[in-house]
Amino acid sequence: MHRLLCLLLLLSAVFTTGCGRKEITSLQRKEAANIASEAQFAFTLRNYARAEPLLIKATALCPDTPEYWQSLGVVRRRLDNRAGAKQAYEQMRDAARDQYKADDKKTEALLQQVYALALLGRADDARSLLEKAQKNHPDDRALGAFADGKQLDRILANPAFKDIAL
Repeated sequence: MHRLLCLLLLLSAVFTTGCGRKEITSLQRKEAANIASEAQFAFTLRNYARAEPLLIKATALCPDTPEYWQSLGVVRRRLDNRAGAKQAYEQMRDAARDQYKADDKKTEALLQQVYALALLGRADDARSLLEKAQKNHPDDRALGAFADGKQLDRILANPAFKDIAL
């Protein structure tokens, strides 16, 4: 019964996303957060097979949340599903880009795009976006600290990052 309900929920989310962007309710956001929390617990236990369907549900409920897509990509990478991880990382990038387009003061969305590009193996594009972001937001402390501290280079050199990147 529970599986049938989950399947129906997932199918309804998939079919309604194609019919134009519907407003995501606060109830859906809370449900997605709870599901993502359960997925994080499964991830902590290295139960990636359990975490993946939970994250699929969370992304279906809130496709505009880059963090859920990132987690799904990492889980898929741990399951050695490179194509699935790529799709999730691309969705992460798109969700972050949409957040920034909706509010260009959300520079954390720019950093999420940079990170997504790095996960996708597009380090040069990530650097280019970071430079452009700095030019467009010269007074932003988070962007400045990230760029000046050479954080992208540190991330790219990190062995743990290499395990989840494509």
